Amino acid sequence: MPIVWYFDFVSMFSWLQWPAVRELAAQRDVSLRPILFGALLTEMNHRGPAEIPRKREFSYRYALWRARKQGMPLRFPAAHPFNPLPALRLCVAAGSTVDAVGAIFEWIWAHGRAADTPEALEPLAAALGISDVRAALGTPAVKAGLQANFEQAMRQQVFGVPTLAIGDELFWGADAHAFAMDYLADPGLFAEGEMARLGDLPVGISRFRS
Repeated sequence: MPIVWYFDFVSMFSWLQWPAVRELAAQRDVSLRPILFGALLTEMNHRGPAEIPRKREFSYRYALWRARKQGMPLRFPAAHPFNPLPALRLCVAAGSTVDAVGAIFEWIWAHGRAADTPEALEPLAAALGISDVRAALGTPAVKAGLQANFEQAMRQQVFGVPTLAIGDELFWGADAHAFAMDYLADPGLFAEGEMARLGDLPVGISRFRS
C-alpha cells in the first residue's frame, strides 16, 4: 500500500510526529508531501485552532507538554501562526527529501527561527544547496509541485495535518501514529466486527438545539 504523509511546517503537531515518520521512512517508501494547511481550512470552511482563543491556548500548551514527554525540543517562533508558504516552497525546491524536511522542521521548531520570508530562510536554503532562495521559491515548477500536493490531498479527502495516508485510509494527528502502524501491520483491521460496522454507520442528527 502506498504511504503518504501530508504536513505543514506551521503545525507543531507535524513536528511532533516527524521523528516517527522519519523512522518509518527509513523502513518503507513514504512520500513526504507538504501542503498549505490554511488552504485546507478554506476548502472545508473551517477555522484553525489558533483562531479559537481557548483552543489556541490549549493547543500550544498541549504541544509543549507532549514535546517534553517525548524528549523533543519545541520552541515556538516569534509569531504563530505564521505564513508557512516560503518554508513549504523551500521543501519542494529541495526535493521534499527526508533531510530537507528534517532540516526545515528543526529550523522552525527546535530553534524557534522565523520561516515566513525567503530572506529569513536564506541560511537554511544555502545549507540545502539553494543559493538564490527567492528565485528558487518563485519558480513555476516549485509552485506547481506544491499545488499538486494539495490537489492530491483533496482527492484523498485529507481533512487536517499531519495526516498519514496508508492506501485509502487516513490517520490524522501525531497521536494517531500507533493506530496507523497497527493498520499497516494488519490491513484487515478495519474489516472486522465493530471496526467494519463503523465504516457503514449512518449519519444521524449532527447538531441539537434546546
